[in-house]
Amino acid sequence: MTHTVDLYWSFRSPYSYIVVPKLLELERDWDAKVQVKPVLPIAVRQPEFFSNADPLWFGYLFRDAARSAEFAGLPLRWPRPDPVVMDFATRTYPKEQPYIQRLTRLGQLAAERGHGLALLRAVSHLIWSGEVEGWHEGDHLARALAAIGLDLAEMDAAQEAEAERLDAAIKQNEADQREGGHYGVPLMVYDGEPFFGQDRYDQLVWRMRQKGMAGL
Repeated sequence: MTHTVDLYWSFRSPYSYIVVPKLLELERDWDAKVQVKPVLPIAVRQPEFFSNADPLWFGYLFRDAARSAEFAGLPLRWPRPDPVVMDFATRTYPKEQPYIQRLTRLGQLAAERGHGLALLRAVSHLIWSGEVEGWHEGDHLARALAAIGLDLAEMDAAQEAEAERLDAAIKQNEADQREGGHYGVPLMVYDGEPFFGQDRYDQLVWRMRQKGMAGL
């Protein structure tokens, strides 16, 4: 029996970026399937979330994200540009967001086509690794998708034509996420049990093995 995990994931989360290689290994090494369910970042869903946060929250986030990536053996630099446009002085977010809706729709479309994890890995590495300047410019995104056999021009045309349907699917992912037991990302839900954060991956595998997941 294949063991299925629902993955609630955001392109703006460094921890989401960090967990993807492990989830690819899960599918590679175990009788497991990850169902990708992209969601919009909490900053877009609940803009007041960060404006009300203690200032220490941000400092710790940046330090911990860098440490967590180093521990996982991954390069990390805060994205340039940030997938979510933010005024850092006021910790507020303009209503118009030029990047995140497109990225999340592409993620949803790829998931529906059976390429969810591959796209998350390719795009999050492009955004978060710091290997390129201006991930949104030139052919960076197109080349990242081409490397996994996907055509950005075709997918962009599809996500624009199907924007209303894809947005509704993303809204449903967000509702399912809360039903799964948490509002944050990455959230992995297995057999009705939520595992929040990339640092719960080992516990996820432990639980799946308890319930009979076999290696390949």
